[in-house]
This record gives sequence, C-alpha cells and structure tokens, in this order.
Amino acid sequence: MKTLVKNGVVINPATGFMEITDVLIEAGKVSHIGDIADVTAEQVIDATGLLVVPGLVDIHVHFRDPGFPDKETIATGAQSAAAGGFTSVVCMPNTKPSIDTVETLEYVLRTGREQAAVHVYSSAAMTYGLEGTELTDLDSLKQAGAVTFTDDGRSVMDPQLVYAAFQKAAELDVPISSHCEDHHLVKGGSLNRGEVSRQLGDPGIPRLGEELIIARDILFAEETGARLHIQHVSTARGVQLIREGKARGVKVTAEGAPHHFTLTDEQALTSGSMAKVNPPLRTREDVEAVIAGLADGTLDVIATDHAPHTLEEKGRPLAQAPFGMVGLETAVGLTLTSLVYPGRLSLMDAISKLTVIPSAIMGLPSGRLEVGLAADVTIIDPQKEWIVDSDKFKSKSRNTPFAGMKLKGKAVWTMVHGDVVYNEL
Repeated sequence: MKTLVKNGVVINPATGFMEITDVLIEAGKVSHIGDIADVTAEQVIDATGLLVVPGLVDIHVHFRDPGFPDKETIATGAQSAAAGGFTSVVCMPNTKPSIDTVETLEYVLRTGREQAAVHVYSSAAMTYGLEGTELTDLDSLKQAGAVTFTDDGRSVMDPQLVYAAFQKAAELDVPISSHCEDHHLVKGGSLNRGEVSRQLGDPGIPRLGEELIIARDILFAEETGARLHIQHVSTARGVQLIREGKARGVKVTAEGAPHHFTLTDEQALTSGSMAKVNPPLRTREDVEAVIAGLADGTLDVIATDHAPHTLEEKGRPLAQAPFGMVGLETAVGLTLTSLVYPGRLSLMDAISKLTVIPSAIMGLPSGRLEVGLAADVTIIDPQKEWIVDSDKFKSKSRNTPFAGMKLKGKAVWTMVHGDVVYNEL
C-alpha cells in the first residue's frame, strides 16, 4: 500500500531537516521525501499546516503488565502511546513479578509484538524483586533484549552492589537508568518538603534525597565508564549536578518529565492525590531549572513516566494514594504549550528530545524520518487547541492533574511500519 503525505512541515532532527514537502510511504518504509508531482497512492493525507515528524519515542513508561491489568495492559498502554504520537516505548520493570528474569522479559516483549499497536521495548531490573540485595543476570537479560537496567521506583542503596552493576553495565555497554531516591533519607511523605507539604500536614520529600543519589551515581559512572541515564529529574541542584558531570565528560544523560516542567507542588492544593508523583512536583525555582536544563541540553530527553493507577486508588487520602500519573496523551500538548510556544525550546530541539535522542540513548532503531527506514511517522497539529478530557484517554487509567487544562498542539495521526494506528485527521 502507498501512502502520500503532502505539504507538511517535514522534520528529521537527526539531520536538521525541516522543510514543507511530501513523504511517500510504500511497503512499510519511507520511499521518498521531497516534492512529488504525480503519483498514485491508495491513501493521501493533506498535511498542510501540520508537522510530519519521526514517530515519537518514550523511554520511560509503566504498562503494568504482568500483574496489574486493572491499571493498564501492554495493549492499552500501546493504544495510549499511539494516541499521544508515540511509536516506540520502553517499559519499566516494577511489575508483578518484576522484570528480573529472562522469562518475564520475554513475556513482555512477546506480548508487545503480539498485542501492541506500537514498538514495545523493555528495561530489566538491576536486582531481583527490586529489593536491592542481589544483582540479576544482566548478561542474560541483555541477550534477551533488555535495553537498560533499572530498579525504577526504587534506588539500590548498597554501594558495593551498585558499583558491581555499573561495572557490568559498562562491560555490556547497556545504560543504567537511575531512579534517584535515598531511602535512608526519604521516609514517608507524599509531596515536596516545603510550604505546601506543611500546609497539608505531610512530612514531605526532601530534595536532598534525590540529589544525593544523582551525585552518587554520576560518580559511579565516572569511575566505571558506564553509561548512566538519570530519570525524571525534578530539582534545580539535581540539574546542576548533571550539568557538572557532563562538563567533566561523564557518560550521563537525563530526562525531564512534562509534569516537572509544567507544575509546582501547589497543584496538590487543587488536584490532591492526582498531583502525587515520585519524585514529587517541586517549586517554581525547580520547574525553571528543569526547563533551563532542557534548553541547554543538560536534560537530553523528554520522557513521560506514564504511571497509570485506578481512580479508586487515587481517591484514597494523600498518604495512602499511590505515586504517579498518566502522561502519554498529554506530552505533545504540554511540550508545545509550555516549552515551544513560550520560546523556551525550539521546535527542532523539542522534536529531537522526543525522537532521535532517546532512541540513541537506548540503542533503538527509531527516531528518524529518512528514506529506506521503517515508516514510523507522527503528524502533529501545532495549532490544535484542546481541553484535556481524561474520559477520552485510550489508557485504562484516568489519573492526571491536567484534566480540564487547555493545551495547544496535539498528535493527530500515528503510523507504525506503514500502518495507521491512530487517526483523528
């Protein structure tokens, strides 16, 4: 089947290409980029005024399978990804059982191939059961397809164990993705420790708990030569620690999540537990630092940390409600509304941080829009104004503090290997 996408603003960040032109797709691949005067195609898309970009890539999602089908499944998570414009995702291992064996990893990857509308990749746990006491078989997990090692949701606190993991990761050339939280220092708490937590009677989560592990893991990466990816950075000093590590030549990359570059802890005053996320929403100073980090390249990628939970769970009192919010279907709108349109991040940089850069960090065959490559393509309407309505999410879960927010910019058409998996054109 031939698909012709005409007159769109075609963007390929890998080469810096941005031009109003046409894209021809045949047999699941991009066959031509450039003006096309006369071609017969079964499907013709008029993309005038729209952005035609590589399929977006999110290297930090929770699809809750195995173990929590009431929150999300690999199939529904993939539908949510497609609706958000994402064609490749990397799942985190805090499932039940956790993704700490070859068998569980193969289940996730196989289910992704059989049931998902998008490409599903997976991390593997650093330690069995995410308990921080015994390293998993990292060699076998890499061979089985793990693209990164992480105990996401927790930090491994034993420094000898962490050092051994970094040494093995360096040997295997697989990045370690680090959820940074010192569990000796962070005990309880639902919100950033500050005025809002005091107002709500919450013990609070100190910034230092995140920053200590960022500093520690940068030192481990520097010592071992391992590749380190810092997840969901939320504090100003955390951003600065990464900036300093990069300046020293440490192989460290990092991500900013949309909620951390848009919301402050004051959101909890109106959204309650819907604004409970780990690491927590911080202050305006921290939000500005995350934005500055994205702008200067300290934070390499935008990743959602899509974390679905049922409304029953999120309806519990703040201290009992789980951490996390869904993010795949609002990421494009938040990025354009909060970063691109205010002039904080160029359009090219924003698309880079959502495509080619995350792909390069995790070694994925995605993130480029080029002749001969798989036709994973996303069309974004940059002028579309819309109100976030969680009842319309493709995700199984509705836990978002962005409900009712007006955004400008939305993914409206998503193609994976030449097949349309989402369409609201």
